[in-house]
This record gives sequence, structure tokens and C-alpha cells, in this order.
Amino acid sequence: MAVVKFKFEDESLAPVEVTDAAAGFSILEITEDHDIHLNHNCGGVCACSTCHVYIEKGEDQLEEISDKEEDFIDRAINPRLESRLGCQCIILDETAEIEVTIPDQRRIIGHEH
Repeated sequence: MAVVKFKFEDESLAPVEVTDAAAGFSILEITEDHDIHLNHNCGGVCACSTCHVYIEKGEDQLEEISDKEEDFIDRAINPRLESRLGCQCIILDETAEIEVTIPDQRRIIGHEH
């Protein structure tokens, strides 16, 4: 199984390591399955930017970014080179090791689980 390590800009939240992430699932789905807060207003269909994350390590283990995703990332708060949308980050490899930073969700008005 893939390993996904989550860090948070909100320093009141402790890092979380998920060791049972399966290939074929998105970072957003992993957060949902492990009770990790990540907004997602559009329901995970690449129609907003609320599930914006930073991929710190393992981007090559995720599906490539699409033009549509890039357009929505431009609308996110504080986009950077390592910005992605959690709903579009599909894990490709069962042996992947991925590190994700979740932006401070208190600044985003959105759906939470």
C-alpha cells in the first residue's frame, strides 16, 4: 500500500501518516477515508479550487496535472509550483510515498466531511 504523509499549515493540527492508501484513489478520497479535513465544494470533480493542496514529495507517483486542473489552481489561495487539487491527485503506484501539505482550511468557505 502507498504511504501518504499529511502536514498542515494550521500548526494546531498534528501531522497524519496514512499507510494503507491504495492506487487508484485520490488524495481527496484518502482524506475522506481517514477523517482528515480538506474542503471540497464541487464534490471532487475538478470544478472548484477548495481541495487545493501542496505536493511536497511524490508528484511523479500521481496522475499528471491537466489543463483544467491548472486553470482551477490559478483560483486557489496562495498557489505555488507544487500546487495540485486533491480530487485530481490519483495515486498511480501501490509503493508510492507522497507528502502533502494541506493549506489552512479556516480561510476557505467550503464543504467539509
